[in-house]
Amino acid sequence: LGNTRPQDEPEPSQLTSQITGAIDWRREGIRHKKNEVYIDVLESVNLLLSTTGNILRNEVTGQVQMNTKLTGMPECKFGLNDKLVIEKESHGKRKPGVEIDDCTFHRCVRLGKFDADRTITFIPPDGEFELMRYRVTDNINLPFRIIPAVQEEHGQTRVSINLKVIANFSDKLFATHVVIKVPVPKNTARAKIKNSFGRAKYEPEQQAIVWRVKRFPGKAECMLAADVDLMPTVRPKAWSRPPINVEFQVPMFTASGVHVRFLRVYDKSGYHTNRWVRYITKAGGYQIRI
Repeated sequence: LGNTRPQDEPEPSQLTSQITGAIDWRREGIRHKKNEVYIDVLESVNLLLSTTGNILRNEVTGQVQMNTKLTGMPECKFGLNDKLVIEKESHGKRKPGVEIDDCTFHRCVRLGKFDADRTITFIPPDGEFELMRYRVTDNINLPFRIIPAVQEEHGQTRVSINLKVIANFSDKLFATHVVIKVPVPKNTARAKIKNSFGRAKYEPEQQAIVWRVKRFPGKAECMLAADVDLMPTVRPKAWSRPPINVEFQVPMFTASGVHVRFLRVYDKSGYHTNRWVRYITKAGGYQIRI
């Protein structure tokens, strides 16, 4: 083997660029007809609620993806509504920012600058790359509130399920690909389901009632009620009650409250840059115990 290296040891080319300041992720002489930057802020929201509605786990992991089509060797300065920066700039007068933890960056970012004053400056690679990752654990805006009531009745021959789902985001937005999986016992025979919109049906292979809503408007409330008949079993075993699982995507919404404040592009020729920003929040592990 001889040439294996510990994983956290940088590549020789990376060491060289750190020592000499060489920019090996971008070549000289790049030209674009239009100078454009696309920024995608992608967040996964993780939630675990107890049977009594207490939050057991709640955090957001985010990434900032960029696609740059810029001429020359531009220097970029990127700003989020980072609490530490906003407090320093406005002496607490402006509305507070978001506490952003555990930032990791693409190697084009000048870490010394970030450590000194939390500014994110870089000469970007050409095309698509991941600029940074982050984590937020405070003041999270949960996109969906789910209130379940699940009761086992009639000597373990029936289960009744009532579910209320509230979209906590603005009524100007909507969630897509919403899938709510409500577990039912293994010995379920059939389920009679009523729901206010979307499609819900018992799916034996998932051991769950699966409720799918293509487009869920912000501030909407909807209900699902199900009567589940169980088959008699020789040795009745207590049902383990796995959690309700929720999947969704909410475009133009961040659960952490993070948003892009600015992207400045400095190039010696002083060209104009068009910028586009998109936000998407999706479910990571979003679970409610029943």
